[in-house]
Amino acid sequence: MNTDTSSDSVRARVREVVLAAVRGLVLALAMLPIAVLCFTLTLVSVALIPLGLGILTTPGILGGVRDFADTRRRLAAEWCGVPIRSAYRPVPEGANPWTRTVLMLGDPATWRDVRWLLVDMTAGFVTALLPAVLLLYPFEGFALAAGLWRTMTGGPYGTYGPYWYGFVPVSGQATAFAAAVLAAVLLVVAYRFTPRLLTAHFQLTRAVLGGEHGELAERVRVLTETRRDAVDTSAAELRRIERDLHDGAQARLVAMGMDLGTIEMLVERDPAQAKRLLAQARRNSAEALEELRDLVRGIHPPVLAERGLGDAVRALALRLPLPTEVTVELPGRADAPVESAAYFAVSELLTNAVKHSGADRVWVDVHHTDGTLRITVTDNGRGGAAITAGSGLAGVERRLATFDGVLAVSSPAGGPTMVTLEMPCVLS
Repeated sequence: MNTDTSSDSVRARVREVVLAAVRGLVLALAMLPIAVLCFTLTLVSVALIPLGLGILTTPGILGGVRDFADTRRRLAAEWCGVPIRSAYRPVPEGANPWTRTVLMLGDPATWRDVRWLLVDMTAGFVTALLPAVLLLYPFEGFALAAGLWRTMTGGPYGTYGPYWYGFVPVSGQATAFAAAVLAAVLLVVAYRFTPRLLTAHFQLTRAVLGGEHGELAERVRVLTETRRDAVDTSAAELRRIERDLHDGAQARLVAMGMDLGTIEMLVERDPAQAKRLLAQARRNSAEALEELRDLVRGIHPPVLAERGLGDAVRALALRLPLPTEVTVELPGRADAPVESAAYFAVSELLTNAVKHSGADRVWVDVHHTDGTLRITVTDNGRGGAAITAGSGLAGVERRLATFDGVLAVSSPAGGPTMVTLEMPCVLS
């Protein structure tokens, strides 16, 4: 069994080495012409801006450069797990060519792309080609030992002199065997380091294309957006509270005050009418109290504050008209703002499932793993849910973004719909 496991491990490593070499060769040979073309067109287009022609061509060319750079970012993440952030400043959709040209040339990320193209044509080409060279070069040494040295050192008019394989001068069978030994050493090195060389190529790409400034700019952009969303959400919540107070509890309290004034005038002249108004005032006070409780529950539910997120989600499920199965695995409690955001996100998701999905059953899974609170809401409805502007899911996404959370939706036509939210947090 151990032998089989070892053989599988070797085969997997060989596949990894060969795949890294092939990918590096593709990057070196296929991407080099594209990089040269993009770099040349960019320089020419920018040079033509004073003549007016560059204003028309520059946005399209720089857009192509960005697409090419984003492709390299995607390959870096997929092939070697090297994340490279994209931090381009947004360009308005309907902007005219002059505005687009000015905005794109004023974006520091554009000039990082241009520098990266220059590096990709030189050092990037070498680092991409190294994995294939390191893997294939040893086979030449084995071929020399097998007799190729005679062709490489001799000719019809005499000798060509020794053929250098690495640092070994091959001039006979003995030196050819020495070349084979060197080839074997290089093959072992290739087995050990070829995938790392491909990773080094993408790390070089990240150093030029991403950089700390790019990551910082992206972080600032995200924080700016989430702060704006948080302010907008807070303002909308405040307006909702004011509206609910004005239209609900406040109106009932005003009516109750008017009834009490009337009761003062009728208590001696018409006791029966005064009793009826007292009963009405008592009903108004009870309804106002219930509305105030609902309002407080909408701000921060008491069950959430007292018993935590798990029981609060269970309480939500009990109020649904659909059978809902809740699974909770939380060894502790998160911070109150995180719990509140997660609770209202789940509440919105469950409301969507009831109103729009056509489902007859809902499942909620709440657990905490590797420093992340992960909640999944699944229904067996018709599917088709999507995060679009103005939708409830978009609002949930904005709420989570304030806490660096993310929302993922899987909802094919015909269902089922699975919505997963994740929020980094530590449980107490």
